[in-house]
Formats: sequence, structure tokens, C-alpha cells
Amino acid sequence: MNEKYQKIINKIQDAKGIIIGASNGLSISEGVHIFANNKDFQTNFGDLSVKYGFHSIIEGCFYPFPSEPEKWAFFSRLYNYFLYNKQVSSVMKNLYELIKVKNYFVITSNIDDHFRQAGFAKERLFEIEGNCSNLQCSNSCHDQIYPGDEILSKMNQHQEDGKVPLDLIPCCPVCSGPMQVHVEVDRNFLRGQSWQESYQGYQNFIDNVQGDELVLLELGVGARNKLIKAPLMNLTILHEKATYITFNKGTELFIPDTISSKSIGIDGDISDILQQLVLMK
Repeated sequence: MNEKYQKIINKIQDAKGIIIGASNGLSISEGVHIFANNKDFQTNFGDLSVKYGFHSIIEGCFYPFPSEPEKWAFFSRLYNYFLYNKQVSSVMKNLYELIKVKNYFVITSNIDDHFRQAGFAKERLFEIEGNCSNLQCSNSCHDQIYPGDEILSKMNQHQEDGKVPLDLIPCCPVCSGPMQVHVEVDRNFLRGQSWQESYQGYQNFIDNVQGDELVLLELGVGARNKLIKAPLMNLTILHEKATYITFNKGTELFIPDTISSKSIGIDGDISDILQQLVLMK
């Protein structure tokens, strides 16, 4: 196993570019599980679970709350759970330590904003499905994305009986309509200028490392994922000097025969794997 770890370290050190692809498995390794009805969920959302009948964070994200005060009670708690007074996890610290001096770009479907929190540069992030700390107009009447940290924190602190006071609920400064967290939970999700710039930054990064040693570092992406895994695998095929490296558990660790000769996979806990790599670095 040490030989495999050393090979990964060598590939990362020699790479002219690193693309990090991350999904739910990375969050789980941090102790954040949006699909689980676990102790954290019950502590932070238990009363809402009883009232509305959803049993995980992801179900809450898609729940059709009957009013704005109730909707914002959930989403401000979501922000609080992910970010407020939270220290950067050892998982994210180790990941950043591993690649911080490299030419990197991150593509992720995680909405917890933990990459930015850990020090990853905003201009090197493509958060495909948004993140929980930004706001947008629910009517998508204009392209602006707004930082929501202050108002989300305030709404979380002042809610009562599962509702946020009306005077704290944000309204669109353009159309005066309702706002929502910039997370892809419905058809209103805004793929405006900010989203398009992140997407273009990702595409430009790929173009700029054409012909160079490229590492595609995939963290906790499901075996059937089409949003991140399939494109990274395709890049592995297209780029002659690409190496596909994936960390996952059990059957979720999937490497097709078409790229097996250019791939390294480790079956295990991402937290433990990253810790070992940093110690050997």
C-alpha cells in the first residue's frame, strides 16, 4: 500500500495541473452526511423533521415549505450546521496541504462551502450546484448572487417555533420578490454570470494544461455519477499525460477498463487516506 501512496505523491508533485472532483463522499469523510437521519440531523433539524416529515438534510432541501418564514428557518439552520462557528476539518486541511502549491482547479457538487472555508481560491472553484452561503432572487430576475452569511446567521439565531421573523426575511432588491439560497433545489437555480464565469474558468483550466502532466483527483464521487465522474474519466482518455486518482469505499470505487492503465484507486476512508498522504509528502 505504501508503494501506491508514494506513486500518488509522485504524480501530484510532477503534475502541471490538478483537477479535484468532489462529491458527497468527501463530506461524509468530514462527518457531514446530508442523506442520513443521524444524531447531527436530529440535533439540528429534529423538530422540523417531526413537523414536516422529512428525514435528512437533502429531503429538507427539496421540501415545499408552506411559507417563507418556515423555509428560511430550515435554510438558515443549514447554513449554521455547515459553517457557523465551525473549524476547518482535518480532511479539508489535509487536502489543501496536499495541493496548495500546485496549479489546481476544483469542480464539486457539494454545497457546504467547505473548499472556500479551507483556503481554496474562489476563482479556482466551480460549485456546480451552488453553495449554502449565497443568495439569489427566486424569480431569477437578474444575474446577481449575494453573500448571505450575515443574514443567514441572524435568521438562525432569531427563529422561534420553526419560523423566522418576517422583518428578517430577505427580498429581491430588484423585483421585491422572494429570495432563496443559491443551491440547485428547483428550476429557479440561477446559472447567471457568476456561475458561467466559474464554468468558463474550469474549461480554460482544462485547455491550458493540454499536453502537460495532469492529475484528476476524484474524492467520494459515486460510481454512477454523470456530473463529475464521467467528465473526469473522459478527460483521462483524451489527455495523453493524464492520471486518474480516485478515493472511495467499496463498490463506489469504480475504474473502467478503458482507463485502468492510467488510474490509481484506493478503497478506504478519505480522511485516513489524505492524512497518510500528507504524512508521506
